[in-house]
Amino acid sequence: MATKGLTAEQAKLRAERNFAKGEQRRQEAESALEAVRTEQQAVAEKTARLRALRLAKEAADAEAAATAAKNAPVKVPKVRRAKVAAAK
Repeated sequence: MATKGLTAEQAKLRAERNFAKGEQRRQEAESALEAVRTEQQAVAEKTARLRALRLAKEAADAEAAATAAKNAPVKVPKVRRAKVAAAK
């Protein structure tokens, strides 16, 4: 056993220190995980906001293009006359 040669009090102190180290690591891991989750949430919110802005801009651009096409003057195509080949 790892506590061989230790008194009961020494073994108890060692166990308590090991437990405290484990608890500290667990708390640090939870803190790091919370920071990651917070960052992911911020990225998701920013992405949603930017997507909404992009979709609104695309809709406005499409509406402007439709209005411009509607109000554009109608271009009448020229009628080309066939060239008459000279009879030989």
